[in-house]
Amino acid sequence: MLIGSCHCGKASWTLEGDPGSITACNCTLCRRYGALWAYDYEGERFSIAGETASYTRAAEKQPSLEILFCPACACVLSWRGLRLQRDGRRRMAVNLRLAPPDLVYELPIDHFDGLDTFEDLPSKGRCVRDLWF
Repeated sequence: MLIGSCHCGKASWTLEGDPGSITACNCTLCRRYGALWAYDYEGERFSIAGETASYTRAAEKQPSLEILFCPACACVLSWRGLRLQRDGRRRMAVNLRLAPPDLVYELPIDHFDGLDTFEDLPSKGRCVRDLWF
């Protein structure tokens, strides 16, 4: 189990089981937040605790996701899909940068081009440690 918390400790997430590879995205939001995402579905391996606020892209008429963050210290906790998948589940991701570094630094990083092609990029063999230290 992994636990990540915001800077002030008022909001957190829990991830049960192996987080798998972590995604670094270069979309207009992710590159600004510097988030590293672990994916699953709402109500399955993730839980969010504490008060959160949300942000959706104001320029989009029908945004596809919302960003959940701590209203006290503004740390980005997760994103949550606003539309259900075909199987009725809701996609989510938690920000692994909020977890203790020694518990996640060996996790492999996948890169996603959320800016131009919306496709996975070839692996460069990097792990979380390579982006932190």
